[in-house]
Amino acid sequence: MKPHVALPLAAAVLMTVIACSRDNTTHAIETGTASAEAQPPAPGANAATPNVVTITATNYKFDAPASIPAGLTTIRLVDNAGLHQATLLRLTDGKTVADLGKALQKPGPMPSWVIPSGGPNPPHPNGGVAEVTQTLVPGNYAIICFVPDPDGTPHFVKGMISPLTVTPMSAASAAEPVADVVVTMSDYSYKFSTPLTAGKHVIRVDNTGPQLHELFLARLAPGKTAGELAAWVDKQAGPPPAEPMGGVSMLPPGGHAYIPVDLTPGQYGIFCFEPDAKDGKPHVAHGMMEQITVK
Repeated sequence: MKPHVALPLAAAVLMTVIACSRDNTTHAIETGTASAEAQPPAPGANAATPNVVTITATNYKFDAPASIPAGLTTIRLVDNAGLHQATLLRLTDGKTVADLGKALQKPGPMPSWVIPSGGPNPPHPNGGVAEVTQTLVPGNYAIICFVPDPDGTPHFVKGMISPLTVTPMSAASAAEPVADVVVTMSDYSYKFSTPLTAGKHVIRVDNTGPQLHELFLARLAPGKTAGELAAWVDKQAGPPPAEPMGGVSMLPPGGHAYIPVDLTPGQYGIFCFEPDAKDGKPHVAHGMMEQITVK
């Protein structure tokens, strides 16, 4: 069974194989205005910090709180097993996680009552951590992993789907992080406000395109290129040419999120494997990938 959206099967298989190698990525969410520039907090902005939610992934289970408050939230995915992601889907019209599970058994796009809402893309397995900071609005959500096992079965089929209730805020939300790099996603490109350098950064990711996009970050193996990774997905011949490093999943049009990175010198790739709304091909097939040299 193939997942509907989020990580298409080819991309998810790619990352699953990467995990094995290491052991032997159209609804807007109410996240405020999206800007192509980093926005520092205004003078006198409240000093509250984001809510921090830790989601621990194992095979095939999420350990996560049942309820969290709305507002600016840092979602921290700790991957203690194989390769996993923690995509957030907001469920409207009174629908439940059980309804979502049934809907995902049918081919085609997700129903209109499912609102993609970001979440961390996979870090490296067996101890990797990925973080995304974004604003969550009140509602009922599903935390879900679309990554499949080598046999093609998505992890949510094996139980890796959990409900999450986001309750109304009882206090003022924190000011958004100050980003030193802004990545703007559109159909079909990434635009950087400034080149990435070695060290720690906070990256703001803006989706200014008319359809869903993601940012999947991978460190390329020595001598490998982003194009080789994209080509490898189809044939999957030989060792995988990259190591996953997180990113943000399923960011809707107008949405934005923040991801922290700690980079060492080398070659990196960023990719969008979301299926295109018109032809169903992953966005990398339309050129939505970049190779970055970090010095």
